Amino acid sequence: MTQADRKPGAFSRWMQHRMNARMNRKIRRGRGTFMSMDVLVLHTVGRQSGQPRETPVAWFADGEDARLIVASGGGSRHPDWYANLMARSDQAAIELPGRDAMPVTPQRLDGADREQAWQRIAAAQPRIAKYQSKSDREYPVIRLTPR
Repeated sequence: MTQADRKPGAFSRWMQHRMNARMNRKIRRGRGTFMSMDVLVLHTVGRQSGQPRETPVAWFADGEDARLIVASGGGSRHPDWYANLMARSDQAAIELPGRDAMPVTPQRLDGADREQAWQRIAAAQPRIAKYQSKSDREYPVIRLTPR
């Protein structure tokens, strides 16, 4: 097992939880950017626990109402929020800065749809393309459409 395959330790998880909670508070107060990226709060339900989860995630516009998000998360595994989102897609919602949560339908993009979306994302944030180039897995791109 490589370092990238290991689950984070207790301190790392605690620190990530604290940082996520802080970012979520900023988004709720109407300040939804981080490192020059727009950020939203993604609401999911734990696929095993059934507990509500809230994760700050960078987003990119896709037409009038839809948003694109990328399941990067670092390492060789998809982030937990992605697995929760796909397992319980009917319970997904997003919060945009200063707004109430709205239910969304997630759709993983594949083929030409993913490639077109990825080109727009990479052009808007070259940092994400750089992360992708260092990974052994293809980052999923998910379209979130309001229900």
